[in-house]
Amino acid sequence: MKKVGLTLLTAFVGGAMALGTYKIFEKKYADNMTFEERQKVYFTNNPSTVSSAGTVDFTQSAAAVTPAVVYIRTSYTPSQGNSGGRNPLDEMFGDMFGQRMRPQGPQQGSGSGVIISPDGYIVTNNHVVEKADKITVNLNDHRTFQAKVIGTDPNTDLALLKITGDNLPIVKLGNSDDVRVGEWVLAVGNPFNLTSTVTAGIVSAKGRNIGIIGSRGDSEEEEGYGNPFGGRMQQQQQRPRLNKAIESFIQTDAAINPGNSGGALVNTKGELIGINAAIASHTGSYEGYGFAIPINLAKKVLNDIQKYGSVKRGFIGVSFQELNPDAAERLGVSRTTGLYVNELVEGGGAQAAGVKKGDIITKVEGVNIYESSDLQERVGRLQPGDKINITVVRDGAEKNFAITLKPEATSPKTAAVSKSAEELFNKLGASFQPLSKEQKAKFKVNNGVVVTQVRPGRLFYDTEIPVGSIITNINKQPINSVADIDKAITNLRNGNLIISGYYPDGTMFNNMFQIQ
Repeated sequence: MKKVGLTLLTAFVGGAMALGTYKIFEKKYADNMTFEERQKVYFTNNPSTVSSAGTVDFTQSAAAVTPAVVYIRTSYTPSQGNSGGRNPLDEMFGDMFGQRMRPQGPQQGSGSGVIISPDGYIVTNNHVVEKADKITVNLNDHRTFQAKVIGTDPNTDLALLKITGDNLPIVKLGNSDDVRVGEWVLAVGNPFNLTSTVTAGIVSAKGRNIGIIGSRGDSEEEEGYGNPFGGRMQQQQQRPRLNKAIESFIQTDAAINPGNSGGALVNTKGELIGINAAIASHTGSYEGYGFAIPINLAKKVLNDIQKYGSVKRGFIGVSFQELNPDAAERLGVSRTTGLYVNELVEGGGAQAAGVKKGDIITKVEGVNIYESSDLQERVGRLQPGDKINITVVRDGAEKNFAITLKPEATSPKTAAVSKSAEELFNKLGASFQPLSKEQKAKFKVNNGVVVTQVRPGRLFYDTEIPVGSIITNINKQPINSVADIDKAITNLRNGNLIISGYYPDGTMFNNMFQIQ
């Protein structure tokens, strides 16, 4: 035993002496080394973690994912009087002079979606379904379903749909935090109405903020009908603002085209790492770069919509500007990276924690911030009441703050986020949750659902039934769940719809509508 110990000690001392001698040699002769020799020395001390992909085979991943990526077809009624500011004479005679006229009557659009639960929940882009009255979902095995919109989140361009089915194929959710630049990925979707199309490429960047969410044009084509990617990606002049849009895209060079919106971006294991949402293009077709919403951000959004009917989002409570050399010079600061705090929301989490105007946010949870997306995507995963740690630079010194996220302050009267039972449900343009015992006691009712989201351009929005309202009866039928709503709005007599309930302030309403 002593001999073994002595042998190990001798080996250790010998190795240490050899390494020390090597280091002395390296330092003494470094100036005379070629670059190749320098690299050999470096990689001897710092072994490479890069491995060869070898022979890449995507067949198993494609076979696992394709059955659960669906083709979505929508129909919608164009907004009345929405001519995009064009002269009425142009509308009347546009075709005569070679201009494109807007088609009249119901319009159609298309996109993709991904089934994420066996009972029929589907994730897609908000811009694919935001105007839809009727949503048809076609599976890879040619089955067809009508879908309802459970809820949407324009701030991330995500939407959650539901079809009625059991044991449906699903795509396994992955971990987008583990995605590495350079790894192989597949984009699966329905470009140009070509169903079940698979393309391959690599992740070319992460954390991209391209300014596309909330900046789509006014025409149907630019908003996702005809070109589901929102037209050309335009660079916007940077200005201080309260950032609600959350962009931290995974960038890929896998071929993505109109119709891929809402489709799957998966790794070689067949795991869903992103939802395809946009392309950088001057023509509306693929020119080299596509962008996907990270699935870790999407998980939080979709879980909230399924549980609450809308997204419960926490806010730090700052208006900031992303720093670069030009912005730093204009603001008179020396740092050229980070987020410069322009304003604080009165009563917000940042103000309560001690953050001040002029602070520069440099880290979130100890990770350096280089772009606004580095902060927004991390905050976007959290709920009101959660804490997040940030580091700021103030007067040249670092300070750390633990900020409790707060909900956005909105007035219930104006709060909004953006024939089959599914079609009529989509016309209502709202999301619902059953009443709690406390809510029943407050409004002195025995049944009802609470409105958790109202989508612009739909019936609840147009008739000013706001978030927080209580729906107790539809067509004189008691309502306790979404299933009750489906039953009540099916087979309407002469299209008449009577909705009864209470506004958030307790005022009773009993409104009748004509559904076309």
